[in-house]
Amino acid sequence: MGGITAGYTDPLSINFSNPASFSSFPAWKEKKTNKLSSGRSILDMGINIDNRTLRDASSTSGFTASNAVFSYVQVGMPLRKNWGMSFGLRPVSRISYKVDKSERLRDPRTGLPIDSSLTHYKGDGGAYMASFGTGLALYSREKNGLEEKLSIGFNAGYLFGKKDYSSRRSLINDSVSYYQANFQSQTTYGKLQASAGVQYQTPLSKNIMLTFGAYGNLGHKMNAEQDILRETFYYSQSQGEVRLDSVFDIRGKKGTIVLPASYTLGFVLQKFAVPNKEGGWMIGADFNKQTWSKYRFYGQPDSLQDTWELRMGAQISPVPSRNYFTNVNYRFGFFVGPDYVHINRTTPRYGASFGAGLPISISRQAPNQITFINVALEYIKRGNKQNLLQDNLFRISLGFSLSDIWFIKRQYD
Repeated sequence: MGGITAGYTDPLSINFSNPASFSSFPAWKEKKTNKLSSGRSILDMGINIDNRTLRDASSTSGFTASNAVFSYVQVGMPLRKNWGMSFGLRPVSRISYKVDKSERLRDPRTGLPIDSSLTHYKGDGGAYMASFGTGLALYSREKNGLEEKLSIGFNAGYLFGKKDYSSRRSLINDSVSYYQANFQSQTTYGKLQASAGVQYQTPLSKNIMLTFGAYGNLGHKMNAEQDILRETFYYSQSQGEVRLDSVFDIRGKKGTIVLPASYTLGFVLQKFAVPNKEGGWMIGADFNKQTWSKYRFYGQPDSLQDTWELRMGAQISPVPSRNYFTNVNYRFGFFVGPDYVHINRTTPRYGASFGAGLPISISRQAPNQITFINVALEYIKRGNKQNLLQDNLFRISLGFSLSDIWFIKRQYD
């Protein structure tokens, strides 16, 4: 749905971006004691399959790469009516590339050619977020047969990861033998982080709900350690890579990484479906702002700029009936905004997606279990002919949402 999250809630899935939505996990109270009698717990997990093509603006050829990575695993459950919690793990960023470049080196003073070289660029690593959050309704009352409420939520998490960059150069000469050079840096980092969110739901009629939402964080400063190495080496069949000499070798250099603040606000307007009578729909929009110009790596800025993103999405639910395809939710959306990387000029970025929520048949042995497979096809483009690089990404997302009613108390005569 274009990535809308600020005002989004779903009783059968988890919106981990806005923790205020955790207050909407389905729960039922005992009539006499007002305690939680049962609640729907949810397990969400997903994977992404990406195919990316990077192309130089001056060339028709490019680099193509495909990979499959898990995108999240999240558990959510109600603690009582209008109060829920969620925890999980998800990747925030990923680094994985190998590029070989052949070129003719020239003397910087005379401009005359020296020798040919082969440079091998490699990058590995990424960041992960292990999070725990809770959402609570501060105000709740019945209106038009639905629930009007104001909810707040908080997420706390540990962001951790590493990034490893290396450049290895070999000089190619028929008569002179050169040793190879390695320029390598490895950084590890981690820090506790926090974010907050709010949602306000108000029924407009007996089957239409309007939800406003917002969430964000004030930016974070992470502790980091870095190893930096500049060396010459050669390959041995018996020993592998053997160091000859190092001109620069620093271990455990401490520093900080400053991450930007991020704010998102938006709305969702939803009409609920009525089985065998009426279909449903949902439309929504988000606006996101990130202050990437504040980013610092060991005190140094990068070629980044503040950025914004507009997201819009919709979902159509046909009239639910015994026909399988009338129980499928059909989703589509798009987003647009400048990329945070700024080299000489702004890089445009936009994308569109189409997907479906596919229900799995309910088992007679477990009638309370509800399972959905969420499938989406997404296209994202960064850059144009005026930028140094153009990035085209095709992504297939697979999500699995499993839920069941827990805490049911047995009744005895």
